[in-house]
Amino acid sequence: MSLPVFALLSAVVLLGTVFQVSIGFGLGLLAAPVIALVAPSLVPVVLLLSTAVTASVLLLDGAHVNLRGAGWALLGRVPGVIAGAALVALLPARWLALCVAGVVVVGVVASVRGFRPAPTRRAVALAGMASGLMGTATSIGGPPMALVWQRMTGPELRSTMSGFFLAGSLMSLVALAAVGAVHADSLRYSALLAPAAAAGVLLARPLSDKLNVGRARAVATVLAVAGAILLTVRQFV
Repeated sequence: MSLPVFALLSAVVLLGTVFQVSIGFGLGLLAAPVIALVAPSLVPVVLLLSTAVTASVLLLDGAHVNLRGAGWALLGRVPGVIAGAALVALLPARWLALCVAGVVVVGVVASVRGFRPAPTRRAVALAGMASGLMGTATSIGGPPMALVWQRMTGPELRSTMSGFFLAGSLMSLVALAAVGAVHADSLRYSALLAPAAAAGVLLARPLSDKLNVGRARAVATVLAVAGAILLTVRQFV
């Protein structure tokens, strides 16, 4: 990997982490299309290994975790993780890249249309299943959970999402390792990109109180869609 490409990935991970910590999502939506575009072999393992980001947020806001909701979501995530690992093992890189782009677009459309499902046990478990499938196959598991938990307050949403993704990402990594999708390069670059994620966490804490949440969500959405479009075009050019 060239130095400019690595610098680009570091910048995207840093920016995605700032959004993730500040507004509860952003790392997967922003970084996954870019990584799939310039270094497809690193998807989804590198972003799943960025669970250090969610762990950091959990340690800071852990008092607000909704344990019951996270428990039902993790229960639903199990079959989704198994299905997602099977997709990674069976699909060629091109189709996985298109899956990444598709997941970004679906997540953004659902958010923009204002879909607000009631957070019943069944809805949370189904969202966990969808998140497990999407997160394991593409590293973008946030949209289903953000939709079903959008009525939570900011601190509760951030900490509950963080707890869910910390445990859920570890589940996905175990499943991906079982199908041989975790390799030396993904582990090496995960370690190299860890400082960018750590810097994002440190920057986000003082910025979170100053950010306009609505504008931050709009910027994250536009950047995510742009990345998905570029990734899709790249597959046919």
